[in-house]
Amino acid sequence: GRGRGGRGPSTGRGGDGDGGGADFGMGGPQRRRAAPGRGGAGRGRGDDAGRGRGRGRGRGVSLRMGTGKKGRAAGLRQRRGTLKRKDRTAEKALRAERALERKTIVLPGTPMSVGELAEVLGETPVSVIKYLMTDLGVMAAISQTLDVPTCEAVTEGFGKVIAGEDDDFDDDEDDDDEDIDDTAMEMGVAMDEDDPDTLQPRAPVVTIMGHVDHGKTSLLDAVRNTRVTAGEAGGITQAISAYQAEHEGSTITFIDTPGHAAFTDMRERGANTADMIILVVAADDGVKQQTADSIACARQAGVPLLIAVNKMDLPAADPGRVLADLAGYEILTEDLGGDVLCSQISAKEGTNLDDLLSKVLLQAEILDLKANPDRDAQGVVLEARVEKGLGTVATTLIQKGMVRVGDSFVAGEASGKVRALIGFDGKTRYKEAGPSTPVNIVGLTGVPEAGDLFVVAEDEPTARVLAAARTRIARERKSSSYQSGLMQSVSSLFAGGQKERREICVVVKADVQGAAEALARSLTELKLEDEESEVGIKVLISEAGDVTKSDIAVASVTPETTVIAFNIGANAAAMEDARVMGVPIEYYSVVYDAIESVECRMQEVLSPTPEGEYVGSAIVQEVFNIGGTGNIAGSKCRDGIIKKGSNVRVMRGDKILSESKVRTLRNFKAEVDSITTGDECGIGLLEFEEFQAGDIIESYVVK
Repeated sequence: GRGRGGRGPSTGRGGDGDGGGADFGMGGPQRRRAAPGRGGAGRGRGDDAGRGRGRGRGRGVSLRMGTGKKGRAAGLRQRRGTLKRKDRTAEKALRAERALERKTIVLPGTPMSVGELAEVLGETPVSVIKYLMTDLGVMAAISQTLDVPTCEAVTEGFGKVIAGEDDDFDDDEDDDDEDIDDTAMEMGVAMDEDDPDTLQPRAPVVTIMGHVDHGKTSLLDAVRNTRVTAGEAGGITQAISAYQAEHEGSTITFIDTPGHAAFTDMRERGANTADMIILVVAADDGVKQQTADSIACARQAGVPLLIAVNKMDLPAADPGRVLADLAGYEILTEDLGGDVLCSQISAKEGTNLDDLLSKVLLQAEILDLKANPDRDAQGVVLEARVEKGLGTVATTLIQKGMVRVGDSFVAGEASGKVRALIGFDGKTRYKEAGPSTPVNIVGLTGVPEAGDLFVVAEDEPTARVLAAARTRIARERKSSSYQSGLMQSVSSLFAGGQKERREICVVVKADVQGAAEALARSLTELKLEDEESEVGIKVLISEAGDVTKSDIAVASVTPETTVIAFNIGANAAAMEDARVMGVPIEYYSVVYDAIESVECRMQEVLSPTPEGEYVGSAIVQEVFNIGGTGNIAGSKCRDGIIKKGSNVRVMRGDKILSESKVRTLRNFKAEVDSITTGDECGIGLLEFEEFQAGDIIESYVVK
């Protein structure tokens, strides 16, 4: 190889190099380093002008770097890489697909225990139980079974994707909706099946249903030898209640339900908690609307019917007509070749009651009713109320297990610790209560809704956490429902054609929660409307208990709000606040009266009665526009007298367009002070000019 010597600052002679590796010409005191190999002589000319040459074999390393434009660009690319952005779409899609595969969970599509679900999700059972309690409001143990919708909700809550849910579950969406009320999320507890070896016979639970005033409570009176009906307002049942009676050494639990149309929810709860239903039909009245509703409730609940044809002591009794009417609803009794048991009784005279009770026990024997008493209690709240000295009291039917004094429990959004168990007679106190036993439970921190599930919890903190979670979930559902309704109202408003909406606000307080719920529902379903507007009811509060200062405070926020006190009173502080704030409190003991009173108020709001004493009227025949004055109504006085400056209202049909005063009153071209019957005139009003032919101008005097 060849090597050129470098230049140095002084003159000198270069050394000989042997090889062509790295050949340098060095001047002065420096010596040339020889590379291994063979080479020729080198000659140098000093450091400044000397050169050296050499030859040899070997690997040469050049330290020369390009200084041109292309050389700098190449070096930059080697250090930094290209600045052009690469297309990574495919790479991102692949990563997303792999992440989805890691998150995808395959569920069997059948109910799973909490432990099995935790294993599938790759989570600990404690994490799953905590999520069920705090996010779904469901109390569950590791061995309890969760239904499919709840398993799906938990899976999605942990950020997982259910495999095939888009394909497999859409087809069954309608089927799932039918059973949504039976899910653990709706009931608030994971249901589990007891070991058949632990089951023991229990008393039958019988609900008495039928039309109002057909003798349901009278039948129960006759069975219990009491006088319940005599103490009820209006002689009708307005709350659900439970009792027990003995027959032939066996205990039967009875649930009495209201028959009025306003208490539909109570009848449904009574049907859902019963093993069988006694349908009471008056022999002189036949099948009525609430009778048909009771039949529908029984079919929906899937419980057998027993027919009790009551009032057989009356001369107008016609049991054949009753059985024929029932056949129209596909209810065939044994007399007509069917399988429905039937008894013809008289609750007033107490005749043939033993036959009815014997058939109840026969039906119970066929159903083979059993429950496990050696477990934590579960039941359903039939009714809840607030009593002085006791606080919140919940009438509860225990369905399985044993509840004891001191147990912590949760019922809907309320929790507590059992302080006392009081019998259905209001006097007997129990230390424990087993399956099919109706009992009044004292010790709740809130008022549960009628129909809520009662469950004994592990300890009091667990019950409080579960109740708080359910309260939050309920609040979120109400907020979501309110937002949805608000958006629909806004959309309808912008779409046009919307009638003017007027609302009457009420606060409902009742002696029991079920009555408050029933009355509130009946009021919200009321609606009156005409061609231009509609009137509805908005219930601000619906609770059990006496009227308090907080109720008056809520009512005072919205003008014209009325407090409805149903079978309860108001404390002194609330009455004083109501007087000062001008909030009316109306007291009722019969549901008919409360509903009729509110309907009258709605009619008044829809078409209000004009104020003042009527003195005369004129009909608009033609409208004139007078420059500088505005529209003048060319009118003719129909009756009475109309004076200048008098109070008038402009009527178009039944609607009051405006209330104003007469600004100008002219007869022909002369300004006059008054007109009488038959006079023609021009009427101008203050701040109103939208007259139309046919409008009526009424004059009145406010006293």
